[in-house]
Amino acid sequence: MFDLPVVEPEERRAATRFRNSLLDHGFHMAQFSIYYRLLSGRAAAQSLERKIAASVPAEGSVNILTITDKQYENIKSFKGSRAEEPKKPDQLKLF
Repeated sequence: MFDLPVVEPEERRAATRFRNSLLDHGFHMAQFSIYYRLLSGRAAAQSLERKIAASVPAEGSVNILTITDKQYENIKSFKGSRAEEPKKPDQLKLF
């Protein structure tokens, strides 16, 4: 989740670079300044946090929230008056 200034042209460019960086790292946009990505575990999350930290613009606020698979499964989502179940994350498979 982030809140970046976009008043000046350079601020807009920095915010766009940050959003593009998130997309390059495999994130999906939930809302304009809320992006998410499913990961295989804590080590992967910590590695990605370091990459995100390296691309944070000089101004603004960036927050990272990590939740478990079970917490993600309990999300309730509404579009209009009907509830939608979130897509269940695929189980990691190693062969």
